[in-house]
Amino acid sequence: MESLTLQNLVSDAKNNIIEVSVSKVRQVSQDKNYLIVDVREPGEYAQGHIDGAINVPRGVLEFRADPNYPGGIPSLYDKSALIILYCRSGARSALAAQSLTLLGYKAIVSMAGGFLAWQDASYPIAC
Repeated sequence: MESLTLQNLVSDAKNNIIEVSVSKVRQVSQDKNYLIVDVREPGEYAQGHIDGAINVPRGVLEFRADPNYPGGIPSLYDKSALIILYCRSGARSALAAQSLTLLGYKAIVSMAGGFLAWQDASYPIAC
């Protein structure tokens, strides 16, 4: 069996999740009936993020979403809540969206293009 490349893995994830545009995220963000999660590393988050986003790095997301984990984040426990994930370019958030979907989350989306696309659209950035 031939091993996968990272590009194959991300591509496969994107085929199995819902991706939304930055403009759709901007539109939804006016509503506030969602949770937005920045899955980048804390240093990336500190340099700028979408206002209201919580930082849960990709490497610990599944643990933080588990109510049985001592370091869990209660806002991640509702598997029916709309959760918008983003990273720098959309790859880590696609993998995170696939992972949470496999864990039974029903309304997970990944922001296409990630924070770079958000910046390119000149949308507001919090620090």
